[in-house]
Amino acid sequence: MAKILITLGMILVIIGVVWLIFPSLFSWIGNLPGDIKHSSGNTKIYFPVMTMIVISVVASILLNLFNR
Repeated sequence: MAKILITLGMILVIIGVVWLIFPSLFSWIGNLPGDIKHSSGNTKIYFPVMTMIVISVVASILLNLFNR
């Protein structure tokens, strides 16, 4: 379990560094068709529906691959 957490942490650090150096690589996150954005006056409401579906599918595939 400890090795999995360390590996996961290292992957997150690598993603964070890549995001810091190349922010345009991840500009699609939160801007997919199906994400609901509504602004009215001083109120802004944002529901990242499609982004969460994509993240969920990718996470499910990765977890299924690692658990085999």
